Amino acid sequence: MTQLPDPRSLLQLDRLIHEPARLLILSILAGAESAEFAFVEHLSGLSKGNLSSHLSKLEAAGLVAIDKSFRGKRPLTTLQMTPAGRQGLAQYRKQLAAVVAGIPDSHSTDS
Repeated sequence: MTQLPDPRSLLQLDRLIHEPARLLILSILAGAESAEFAFVEHLSGLSKGNLSSHLSKLEAAGLVAIDKSFRGKRPLTTLQMTPAGRQGLAQYRKQLAAVVAGIPDSHSTDS
């Protein structure tokens, strides 16, 4: 008999990272040293305002660094996941994997 996961383990997931848009942003940034705002906007499909709002929360938590500069006369916003962000995402993945591993497969046939 398989032991069911403790349902409260879902409550231990980092809610800041668990929010789908922020998880998507961190997933995009995890694959790069840095990325331009427009690139993340395009890949994520989020609006400028929505992306900016989520980035502000991630920056306030120390998970993302935001650098604003100019390329010629055009503003350029560059995003980078911080070491704390990488560590937080890695921890989140471990916790989520443990929760998912404990969920019984309803389609398996043991009889």
